[in-house]
Amino acid sequence: MSLAERHLDDNNSDEDQLEPGGTPADSAPLTRTPPEVPTRSLPGRTARWLREPRIRDAGAVLSFVVSALWVTLRLWRHPTHGLRSNLVDQAFFEWMLAHGARVVTEFAYPFVSYRMNAPSGVNMMANTSVLAVSIPMTPLTLVLGPRLTFNIFLTLALIATATTWYFVLSRHVVTSRAAAWLGALFCGFAPSMVSHANGHPNIVSQFLVPLIIWRTLRLRQAGRWGRNGLLLGLLVVWQAFINLEVLLMTAVGLGIFVAVTAVLRPELRRDLRPFLAGLGVAASVVLVLLAYPLYVQFFGPQSYHGLPGDIRRYGADLASFVAFSRESIAGDPATAQRLTQNPSEENAFFGWPLVVLVAALVLWMRRSATVVGLAAAGLVFALFSLGPAIRFDGRQTGVPGPWRLLGNLPVLDSAVPTRWAVAITPIVGILLALGGDRIARLARQHPAAAGQIRFAGVTVAVMALLPVAPTPLPSTRVPQTPEFVTSGAWRGYAEGDRTMVTLPLPTSTYPDPLRWSAETGLDLRLAGGYFLGPGTRPDGTGSRTALFTAPKRPTGTFLDTIRRTGRVPTITAQLRADAVEDLRFWRAGMVVLAPQRYDSALRRGMTRLIGIEPTRIGGVWVWDVRPIVG
Repeated sequence: MSLAERHLDDNNSDEDQLEPGGTPADSAPLTRTPPEVPTRSLPGRTARWLREPRIRDAGAVLSFVVSALWVTLRLWRHPTHGLRSNLVDQAFFEWMLAHGARVVTEFAYPFVSYRMNAPSGVNMMANTSVLAVSIPMTPLTLVLGPRLTFNIFLTLALIATATTWYFVLSRHVVTSRAAAWLGALFCGFAPSMVSHANGHPNIVSQFLVPLIIWRTLRLRQAGRWGRNGLLLGLLVVWQAFINLEVLLMTAVGLGIFVAVTAVLRPELRRDLRPFLAGLGVAASVVLVLLAYPLYVQFFGPQSYHGLPGDIRRYGADLASFVAFSRESIAGDPATAQRLTQNPSEENAFFGWPLVVLVAALVLWMRRSATVVGLAAAGLVFALFSLGPAIRFDGRQTGVPGPWRLLGNLPVLDSAVPTRWAVAITPIVGILLALGGDRIARLARQHPAAAGQIRFAGVTVAVMALLPVAPTPLPSTRVPQTPEFVTSGAWRGYAEGDRTMVTLPLPTSTYPDPLRWSAETGLDLRLAGGYFLGPGTRPDGTGSRTALFTAPKRPTGTFLDTIRRTGRVPTITAQLRADAVEDLRFWRAGMVVLAPQRYDSALRRGMTRLIGIEPTRIGGVWVWDVRPIVG
């Protein structure tokens, strides 16, 4: 019997101490699934087919595939479209997929890249480089291109997350495959997951989380602490190269759960020695394999210390817990906009029917140490997610949140507070599975009322979960990559590792150049970019707190002013001298202006600034600045 089974299927009431057939719960294998489908009225062959576990498993996985395709439907129907709510992060991950392919094909250094933000580069470990996904997906990136590969990445992330949750729940947590399916469906397609599908496939990729939880709880297994620790360590390393924030939340949740259940079930403490031994093996594996990547992340080139202050203040609105996400069937975009920072961060939108159901499940199963441990972890996550100052219905309450005491600590200063609510999703999913399993058990114990029990359970589940069912993600047409890039005409200006300077420089409001670079396999080097890097000034002074772009140089500020106002500022001799210095710093070979708002003003401003007339090539204006740069 695994620790996961002992922890996650314990029920302290007398009626739940035995599995069907009078077998003690702590000795019965949970993989043996009792019949759930009433079969007396069905032909014998059909009944046997429905009882086949593999058929149920295949049906569950198929439902996850259909659900994922439903969520990403508009991306597949319109291949030229991108995520309307978050084109910038989609462009970022397309660039990261191209970086992973370059690691494989060019043996590029994986942890720092100088293909964006030249010449300073980008710390890939301090950004979400998803190397554990981008490297295996290299063949798809090379054949299909980064945009279509992004769609595949996002779709598979949803499917894989729900699938691994289903198999862990059905094999190690509950005996009812229907209950496991219900919990896994929520874990994979809850409002927070669908919200993050708007450009955050790294957060949607939680397929390792249930495996990490399972293997952590298996550390208690006597005599196999070495093997169990090794497996856990490898899973943790794998997750570290997908998303460290999810790994941090998983570790904190496991710590709370194990501590609470150990207090409530003293008999678990007798296995403390193998648990700690296995944990030590896992920690050793992680230390050996992640020591250098983490050193690069925290102390390497372009490392930073903490997220920007406004991001560290992102907290979940207290009213959002009972509201509906804009991507849910019952959602209201106006309400969601008032209660959250952006469409990709609707982390705490569970809706009041589901909140009531979860509270009722916790009350109903309160004698289970597992349920109490899950509830404790969920409560801590909810409190953390409120951020340093609690808001209600879009307004500040003046009440400080618990995160105020933690948000400036090392490591935690790089976590977004509102995302702690994402970690509540799997807790709710497990509780739904446990509740469904309890209902299935009651139906077996009371065959005369089995139909009514199942009907009541299904009705309650539908009433709570139907309002938060997802709708397809909204999409919009992505600006077409200029012929100047697709034809390779830019290469004549980029000899000697020269860069492209775009008007304006790529930022969170202008991510298109990242797509151009990704489509060239990162052969095209960019000045500036959209990434997390230190907020240092050109002279090396300033805060190491992160910025979502490169520190502003005078020419970048000049161009941003034109793009924001449509007017060309007064050009001074100092501005001209700064422009030459900046172009030399960027090692620019060309300055490129694609069609956009205020493009005529940008063209006039750049021409006056450097005194060179542009040439129209492949749908863009090009300034050959090699004579200036030298």
